[in-house]
Amino acid sequence: MAKDLQPYPQEKKGEIISLDTVEELQEMARQVRRDVVRMLNQAASGHTGGSLGMADVFTTLYFKILRHDPHNFWDRPDQDLVFLSNGHIVPVWYSVLARCGYFPLEELGSLRRIDSYLQGHPASDASLPGIRIASGSLGQGLSAAVGAAVGLKMDGRDNEVFCLMGDGECQEGQIWEAAMSAAHYKLDHLVGIVDYNRLQIDGDVCDVMCIEPFADKWKAFGWNVYHCDGHDIGALIRTIESIRESKGSGVPSVILAETVMGKGVPFFEGVMPDNTNWHGKPPSDDHCEQALDILGQTSYGDY
Repeated sequence: MAKDLQPYPQEKKGEIISLDTVEELQEMARQVRRDVVRMLNQAASGHTGGSLGMADVFTTLYFKILRHDPHNFWDRPDQDLVFLSNGHIVPVWYSVLARCGYFPLEELGSLRRIDSYLQGHPASDASLPGIRIASGSLGQGLSAAVGAAVGLKMDGRDNEVFCLMGDGECQEGQIWEAAMSAAHYKLDHLVGIVDYNRLQIDGDVCDVMCIEPFADKWKAFGWNVYHCDGHDIGALIRTIESIRESKGSGVPSVILAETVMGKGVPFFEGVMPDNTNWHGKPPSDDHCEQALDILGQTSYGDY
């Protein structure tokens, strides 16, 4: 980001829309995937796999779960908080923020450009609405979320705090220090969501540094553990509703969201024949055209 970039103009707002049904949310998630593919192709840089894989989770959070005010992000202390620890998948976050109305859709075309507010990892210095902290140094996001949750508890406020993480990221020791702290301080308003696709840039998570038995680790650190298909929007909603029913227990919760890297475009999904994956590769022009054809147009329209 340019050093002289001015704070994001607060008068620039996007259109706020409401989605009521699972079918509407599913269509929006498909549009978000279209946005991600186009953004990364235009930038010729960025992370395809995780961004596509978490489209359903982000869509569910922002259009169904969160208490938030896109047009008054900096002025409403009663909003729920979101921290993206694995900041490299920020294209999916940018898309959902724009689709919610935090900023105009046309900003999406500036991803990773010089003087853009939409950098390749979240940046907070220019106060882009929706982004509270810079992130992407893996392992650190849960600590920030714990700190925010402790502060809210001290102030007697009921805001929920959500922290999104990658499963490969959970090889970092800082994740477990933060997990231990969350249980110690009885942060039952803190919800972790792990992109549990079992892949990272160098291959299978358990070939690089195995994290299994993953659920048992979270339980041993004092968390309630929920398993969920990260592409089933209805199941995501029900899971978070179940977590909300446990409020008052003093126990933080984590959702292990089973996902597929590159979900929605078959030739981006999972592991390639040469044993690589689409963690950090942008779509070529041909890949972009093919992917958009597979995803199909939606009623929400491209930016």
